[in-house]
Amino acid sequence: MAVTTRLTWNEEKSLQKLLGNVSLSLLYKSSVHGHSIKDMLGRCTLQGSTVTVVYLHNTIVGAFILGHYPQKDGDLEKQTSSFCFSFKNNKTEITTAFLNTAPNITSEKLIFYSSDCEKIFYLIPHKNYVFISKLLMDELGVNHLPGISKYLEYEVFRVEGIKDDGGYIRRITGATKCRSVLLTYLRNYKPCADLVSEIHILLLGPVGSGKSSFINSVKSVFRGHMTRQAAVGSDVTSITELFNPQKPITSRHPAFITSPSLGDRIHCVAYVLDINHISSLTSDMVAKLKQVRKEVVNSGVPQVALLTKVENYHEVLQYNFLNMKKSMTCQSQIMEVQKILNIPISNILMVDNYASEWEPDPLKDILILSVLKQMLRAVDDYLEDLPLEKTD
Repeated sequence: MAVTTRLTWNEEKSLQKLLGNVSLSLLYKSSVHGHSIKDMLGRCTLQGSTVTVVYLHNTIVGAFILGHYPQKDGDLEKQTSSFCFSFKNNKTEITTAFLNTAPNITSEKLIFYSSDCEKIFYLIPHKNYVFISKLLMDELGVNHLPGISKYLEYEVFRVEGIKDDGGYIRRITGATKCRSVLLTYLRNYKPCADLVSEIHILLLGPVGSGKSSFINSVKSVFRGHMTRQAAVGSDVTSITELFNPQKPITSRHPAFITSPSLGDRIHCVAYVLDINHISSLTSDMVAKLKQVRKEVVNSGVPQVALLTKVENYHEVLQYNFLNMKKSMTCQSQIMEVQKILNIPISNILMVDNYASEWEPDPLKDILILSVLKQMLRAVDDYLEDLPLEKTD
């Protein structure tokens, strides 16, 4: 009978995605192959990079090791790229903590150390115990666990298809942390000085430029799974079709507000443009964009350009994920948009929306969340600079 993992399909997909769309092959399962270090090493030695997964009540923790398992009682000074992780909430959102020392194996324990050689995570297989230090629990967000816990099971997988590059591992674990920080910031965001209860961002652009897809992408990141609530393209219920120039809103419209309060107004305008079709924008469309820009400038509302369908989105984020860099392959489009809209290059943002994907991508999530954060910062600057008489 085939030995199967305790990971759910979604959990396994999340791990694969975290490691760069790799394959996982189950090598060892404690309840089947034995509860000793010797049993585990007999199946996992010289198997290449591995993921060790430990199942606790309502929580999963584990560790990734780049390269072969170390020899028993090996040299701690031989460093490798490894990291610990945990599954939180719905068990598809992963939190990671990077380690830069090799794990150590004794006759009874598999031990992971911090950079200053403190034990922060270890397994005692023959007793079904796992130890997690307070420092690591804080980083992984599993503070509810005791220092030493009895686990239900642990498994080891061979990781197939991963890049043999410590810098790559550091980047993908860093991406997970950055995504978590951005999500926390945006979930806790409150408009400047509490002048309004919610922010209104108007997305403008040609049919198919990615307005509805951006809304769906933001919702997907926050929910942790793909959602397509806003119809896309030329669908009659798409965002574009809600603003029909043949049927403009007039003062007779039941929802028309003659004297809108600050909370009723638009607080940011985003021009959404497909980066691959900037040069093919019609003269009529360019004229419309310029006319809208003129009206927006007169109103004082902040403006950004959102360039969608960026194919090389992995290159857009700087190594530390703190800023976007203007990729060389995007420079001509950026300059063309800057010429059309006459807005600062720093206000020209790039994103790749979710379209046909079934699973989230941490790097794509970071780009989507970073764009939203920049829009909110522009709104905060606008609200902060409003004269007192205009804040009513």
